[in-house]
Amino acid sequence: MSLGPYANFIATSYLVVLVVVVLLIAWIVIDYRGQKRRLSELESEGVVRRSGRRDKT
Repeated sequence: MSLGPYANFIATSYLVVLVVVVLLIAWIVIDYRGQKRRLSELESEGVVRRSGRRDKT
């Protein structure tokens, strides 16, 4: 498959998109871990989630 004179541009574009997607995935994973850690801290302090309540008033 020949990409012609635009081969460098196409390859660079794919590489940039790959880097951006990997960075977004890493950001989401890091944020998820931070949110889980913060939630654990709050629960250890006695704060409960409204969805976690057992009594319905």
